[in-house]
Amino acid sequence: MVIIHAYIYPVVGEPIQDGYLRFTSTIEEMGPMGQYRPADGETVYDAAGKWLLPGFVDIHTHLGLFGDGVGFESEDCNEATDPVTPQLRVIDAINPMDRTFQDARAGGVTSVIVAPGSANPIAGQAAAIRTYGRRIDDMILRAPAAMKFALGENPKSNYNDRDEMPVTRMATAALIRENLRKAQEYMGKQQLSQEDPDFDAPDFDMKLEALIPVLQRRCQAHFHAHRLDDIFTAIRIAKEFDLDYVIIHGTEAYLAPDIIKEEHARVVTGPNLLDRCKPELKNMSFAGPAVLWENGVLCSICTDHPETPLQYLPLCAAMAVRAGMSRNGALEAITINPARIAGLDDHIGSLEIGKDADLVVASGDPLELETRIEAVYSLGRKCV
Repeated sequence: MVIIHAYIYPVVGEPIQDGYLRFTSTIEEMGPMGQYRPADGETVYDAAGKWLLPGFVDIHTHLGLFGDGVGFESEDCNEATDPVTPQLRVIDAINPMDRTFQDARAGGVTSVIVAPGSANPIAGQAAAIRTYGRRIDDMILRAPAAMKFALGENPKSNYNDRDEMPVTRMATAALIRENLRKAQEYMGKQQLSQEDPDFDAPDFDMKLEALIPVLQRRCQAHFHAHRLDDIFTAIRIAKEFDLDYVIIHGTEAYLAPDIIKEEHARVVTGPNLLDRCKPELKNMSFAGPAVLWENGVLCSICTDHPETPLQYLPLCAAMAVRAGMSRNGALEAITINPARIAGLDDHIGSLEIGKDADLVVASGDPLELETRIEAVYSLGRKCV
């Protein structure tokens, strides 16, 4: 198939004022219309006057973990019965048939990371998925994509009601350290048993097994942290264990952008399109991503769906522009930047030859309120 006469906004590289893009499941050709050569029997989409962009990317959501318009029966985000649950796999709870997937695609969002909630200091394994499909196994970009850790108010609030540890920030950090250290020892004993036949391998431990890829930097560590001191605790723990880490939310990161930049921390900002529903959100502002971007911090924008419905990701980017972010910076924050942060930029996040054909056709600039999403393709398959 080929899309012709579009204003192509590749994100990486200069826009093409009147261009074409030919694709199958991947992008095959792209350029100005002067280079276009029709092919026999090819389906042609004339997008004159429209924008063509890469599919939008949100790398912190809970998509498919809360049934839309359903109660407890479909709430599978938080296993709030044990503070340490690294063995949990979010793919075992995602429901791709929930209508919020359709809403996401209608908003131009083609790829997301779905993570467990933040009730537990160690919550479980997140997955990077496409938003189009019926079976989660066929939608996976990477699983696990990250291990979810949580600092701040949420673990405290969850376990304080039951007088169980953790009820302080100290205890939350201690539980994370304790289990990472146990996983290091477990991994060392496994190695010794392979090198020395007289040394018995440790008994299988599903929780510690799940933490090994994190310690080996084969799986990212995503730290839920809003308050600035919690962000610094996440950085401290990550440095102690040499983790490949990302700060999720980072609500107050913009209060110390110089330190965040110095630490080479990557920040997934948001959600900002909601009320200040708890104390650690008191400094929430759309200026957050704008200030981080201005100071050279690699950052993206997230909805934390369903906190902000996923289809409003472009609106969140537009609000960041209103707060001082450049339009290019805001579009990068919902395309190539989240892809880079997640290590998925070889497949998604921009329009480049050989990348996945995740495409959005819009009636105009997607950061303008009146713009409509007119067509969406996932791996070259029309899904809107």
